[in-house]
This record gives sequence, C-alpha cells and structure tokens, in this order.
Amino acid sequence: MLQDESQVLPQKAKLMEQLNSLKREDEMLYNILAIDIWALAKTMDEYQPGFWSLFMKNREQALKRFLDEMIKAKPADTKRPPFLR
Repeated sequence: MLQDESQVLPQKAKLMEQLNSLKREDEMLYNILAIDIWALAKTMDEYQPGFWSLFMKNREQALKRFLDEMIKAKPADTKRPPFLR
C-alpha cells in the first residue's frame, strides 16, 4: 500500500531535521576536540618547550609511513589509467 504525500512529507522533514542535528553535533564535537588538543599542546609546551613542534614532526613521519603502507597494500588495477592508480 502506498502512503499518500501528506504522510511522506512530515517523515522526510523529520528525517532531515535529525540529519541536520547530527551534523551540528558532529561539528560541535570536532570543535571541542580541537580545543582539547590545543589545551594539551599548550600545557605540554609550558612544561617541555618544543613539545608541539616535535609532536607535529612525529605526526608527519607517521602519516608518511601510513601512506606508504597504504600504497604498497593497494591492489594494482590495470583497467584504470595510470594517473588514477
């Protein structure tokens, strides 16, 4: 049995409202985490000068290793053009 449009539209609106709410909550959580990380780095920099720069250098090296491992583990797909492999 098909639902008439008068029932579908409120359900769609409710679903869109829930999705928008989740997006706002996700953005708020992201901002809270950014503030927490900044506070941690600021505090550690006070106790150990240069902490943040060392942390970022280690993070960069870890990211490069991760990307290298991902590239090695990626299966070769010969059907794709070389610039998309």
